[in-house]
Amino acid sequence: MQRSITHKKPIELFTAIAFFVLYSSLCSIYPILPPMLAVLFVLFTNALTREDYFSVLLISLCLVVFEANNGYILFSTIIYFYFIYKVIIPKIRQNFSCFSCIIIANVFLAYIGYFLFLTLISSIFLLEAPQLNYYIVYYIVIEFLVVSLI
Repeated sequence: MQRSITHKKPIELFTAIAFFVLYSSLCSIYPILPPMLAVLFVLFTNALTREDYFSVLLISLCLVVFEANNGYILFSTIIYFYFIYKVIIPKIRQNFSCFSCIIIANVFLAYIGYFLFLTLISSIFLLEAPQLNYYIVYYIVIEFLVVSLI
């Protein structure tokens, strides 16, 4: 039985996940590497818009790996990204017409919004609040450039 050459998408997605797991491990060792949270956010929202639930599942797996490497609450990024996709992203797309403004809003929502979301969750459940460091500005700039290329 031969595999059709036209159906390469699952193989490409699994390869991308393997590279992301390796990259995420390197990010936990070298803090100069951005964790690609905004890239995952943009990919997550694009997959939800296209209704490509297989991609949503694989991106969610990458988000769980991100949470595990950084010590965040399990499934917090998925819940936050879905909430932002349903509530805030439609308002941003309705009010902004420039593409760069939407991209920078997505990157800020991914980092600053997720930090605020974790702070809210930690205050509700009496957990340790996450720490905000100066690398976040560097991550925002780098990931803005990467998301602009997507």
